[in-house]
Parts: sequence; structure tokens; C-alpha cells
Amino acid sequence: MRLNWRDLGSVRAETADGSVVEIDGFAATALPSASATHFILTFEPGCCPGCFPRDRSASVEVFASSAVPLRGQSLRLAGTWRLRRDHPAGWRYQLHDARLLDPPGWTAVTRRGILAAGPLMCLAACGAGDAPDTTAQRQTDGRRAIEAAPSVDMHSHAGGIASPQRVTAGFFSPVGQPMRQGGMAAVCLAVVSDGPTHHVTADGRIHPFREPAVGELYDYGQLAFGRVHGLARDQGLSVIKDASGLRAARAGTASAIIAAEGADFLEGKLDRVDETYAKWALRHLQLTHYRVNELGDIQTEPAVHGGLTDVGAEVIRRCDRLGIVVDLAHGTFDLVQRAVSVATKPLVLSHTSLTEHPRPYSRLISPAHARLIASTGGVIGVWPPASVFGSLTAMATGMARMVDVVGIDHVGLGSDMRGLVGPSVLPDYDHLPGLAEALIEVGFNVADTAKILGGNYARVFEACMV
Repeated sequence: MRLNWRDLGSVRAETADGSVVEIDGFAATALPSASATHFILTFEPGCCPGCFPRDRSASVEVFASSAVPLRGQSLRLAGTWRLRRDHPAGWRYQLHDARLLDPPGWTAVTRRGILAAGPLMCLAACGAGDAPDTTAQRQTDGRRAIEAAPSVDMHSHAGGIASPQRVTAGFFSPVGQPMRQGGMAAVCLAVVSDGPTHHVTADGRIHPFREPAVGELYDYGQLAFGRVHGLARDQGLSVIKDASGLRAARAGTASAIIAAEGADFLEGKLDRVDETYAKWALRHLQLTHYRVNELGDIQTEPAVHGGLTDVGAEVIRRCDRLGIVVDLAHGTFDLVQRAVSVATKPLVLSHTSLTEHPRPYSRLISPAHARLIASTGGVIGVWPPASVFGSLTAMATGMARMVDVVGIDHVGLGSDMRGLVGPSVLPDYDHLPGLAEALIEVGFNVADTAKILGGNYARVFEACMV
């Protein structure tokens, strides 16, 4: 079995426990040595003796059957793969009875493929952290990235707008202040149009539990859109209606793009797209959510329509004509395939993350799924559930993995703020500088970090407005 560095942290590496595998890499030892039977294998050469990965799940502890010559070149090793969950030093992966394969080689990977294996910040043998000037430089570069382009959250329920219990409430949780403090310029504030018909079940997943009455979700949508506009007034958020509005948004200001998660309020009626565009300034529409609606199938329930329906195709065409960003989050792979063939404007998938092998009814997507979105010129938003990413640095590494698959112009941020079932590693917008610094830490420059934090979505939004 052949393992690549991007496999580390994936199901492929986790399920290889006990298998004989091959892997390429560079040996790192605590002290200079001509050969060794015990060393750490990393995906790039260390800068000095004792240079080990900060993220120890991004490397392999090797126990060789005989001394392996260490000449600073790449090694190709074979051995028995072992998964460790309780290692006192934090190493997760081991290679036992390792032997050097002849000739040694190095499988070329892209820069983003290297990033995908996790950050390799140098740790001195004594365990010291970053030098102060390195930390200060990351902070400076992170601020520069936030200020270089409007930072945009592609998917948010901030302020308390996501549940039927709050749709008529008279109070809002803070949105504007943390946005201004963290430098978040604009958020796509999404009503949840199927909210009355789904709930969290005992297995921790969200399922629909009843069919709505005729007109119920349209009426609910009117209340929900009204609440979003009330939030914007209460928090001093400018409502963005066109490309010039988003271009004017900057760090220190706070703006909102009116969005909907699920087009259930349409109840299959196309004229309601026009009505919501004019009445409520809808500019970002996610076709499906947790209920199989008139537009198509969803990832978390059995397929009914075989993908995107004819009504769903007409909704995309209407959005393209009016100037509404179409969001395919929660839609099945089959839905995305047809949507790509119908759309004339870039598509987005606002909140997900990447996996090589999606489980049934999972919200994560495969590389092929992501590439479909990118093929339209669109953007995939990476989200921050703590169940997926344990830290902002891990989230930044997940963004790097997505970049490796689709390219730097097609990755963004979709926080699902106040909409996640569990905790988030980006709990509020005043944590945005931490994410910017993490992106710098894992190897992105200022310009690419600015693209991920909002520049890419701004480009798509402008393309959809014309």
C-alpha cells in the first residue's frame, strides 16, 4: 500500500493500521548522525538537527530493522504502519520494521500538497516555540491580508436568526461589534427557510420530521427575512445589493449580504425568486438544506429526485439573470453535476470541508465534488467545526488541502456562525485575525490569504451581479 503525505489525517491513513506500506520522506534526528534505526520521517528536509514538526500528526516515527544511512536526501521506506492514540510525545503514526527501498526516491508534490501534510514550524530540541519576531511578522501579515480585500463569511447565522424560536424575538446577539473588531467586512446572513420542519435527533444529526403545510414555509420565510433586516438595522450593518456595495466594504466596517439556506420558501414557484430579490434584497440563495425540497436532493437524506430537478434548474437560470449567487451546499454530487451544466455564472458551495472518501449522508465533499464547483469559476467555503478541525491551524491546513485540489482562486471561508451543532474553532468574528495568522503560518502569503478570507468570494459575487 502506498501512502502520500496528504493521506495523513485522512481515513486512508487511519484504517491502514497493521498494513505494510511504502512512504517517502526526509529523516529528522535530535542530533547529527550518519545513520539511525530510530528517527522521525517528515515531508520536507528540516532546517537543523532537532527540527521536528509542531503538528506531530503530520510526521511518522520510524523504527528501522537495521541502520538507515542518513545523507540529507529523500528516503523511500517500507514497513508496518501503526496508529497510536496515546503516545506520550504526541506521535500518531509509526512505521515498524522499516527498511530502505532501493533506489530511494521522492514523489513530486505541489506546494499546496506539501502544505496539506500540516505545518512544519521548527521546534528546537529543547522544545522552544516561535521566536518573537516570527510571531510578530505573522500578526503583521495577517492584518495586511485582512485589509487587502474585503473579508467575507460566505455563510452565517450570526445574531440569532436561525431558529423558529428566534424569528419573532425582539433582541439580537452581537454581530457588528465583533465584525469591526476582527476586521470581517461582510457576512452572508442566511435565513433557514425549512426551520420549522427539522430538528436534531438523538444521534446528533439533523433530520426533517414532518411535511410543511401549503404556504407555511413561504410565510415563515417572510418573518425570517424581516428578522435579518431587523438585525442589520439594530447592528448598523450596511445591506449589500450590488458589486459596488461589496467593493466598498472594508475591515472596520460591517456589512451584510442577504442570503437564504434552502429555497423552501419558494415552494417551487419561480416568481418568488423575483419577489424576494426586490422585496428583501436576496443576493445569495442556497438551493437545499435539511429537507428534500422541490429543487433537488440533499447529502444527508436518501435521494428522491436523482439530483437537481427541472424546477431547480429554472431557479438557477432565474438567479443568473437577476444577479443572485447560487449556493450548492447540502446538495448531492448528482445535483451539483446538473447545476454545473445549467449555470452561466460561477457557483459556490459555502460551507464544507474535504475528504477523500465521503461517508454516506456526510456533509463533507470529495475532491471531484470540489472540482465541479471550481470548474465554474466558483468558490468552496471551508468551515470550522471543532469535530473536523481541532484548532485554527488545523483549519488553515484544511484550507490548504482544498487549495491543493482546486487552486488558490477557488477557496473561501464559510463559518456557519451560530449554526453548527457542536463547538467551532472560529467562535466569533473577533477571532478572524487568528485565522489569518494561521494561514500565514501554514505557508500562504499575504495575497493568497486575502483571497481565501474574502477576495475569491468578492470576485464571484461581482461576476454574478452582471
